[in-house]
Amino acid sequence: MPGAAAAREGRRGERRAAWLLRLKGFRILARRHLTAAGEIDLVARRGDLLVFVEVKTRASRAEALASLGPVQRARIARAAAAFLQSRPALAGLACRFDLVAVGARGWPVHIADAWRL
Repeated sequence: MPGAAAAREGRRGERRAAWLLRLKGFRILARRHLTAAGEIDLVARRGDLLVFVEVKTRASRAEALASLGPVQRARIARAAAAFLQSRPALAGLACRFDLVAVGARGWPVHIADAWRL
């Protein structure tokens, strides 16, 4: 069952990413948030900053960093807009899109403001 193993590893990577963000002072508002536009792995907040986080878990951090393409970026942006529509109290916060790359070993790598729209 390679699909189930990959899903387990993905969830494990998301847990590691959430811990890293908490260590950096973020509060996790949502995990694996589903919208009609797609899924957001993590939504985190620190002060007046709202961060939509894509977590990529691969055999190496380099592979994880290279795995986020423009189609995924657009999907995440649409999902972020849907998230904000469902929570209007958060609409006034500054928003950005981050990437957390998780390899098999070592700490995850957090890339703040990984892309802009």
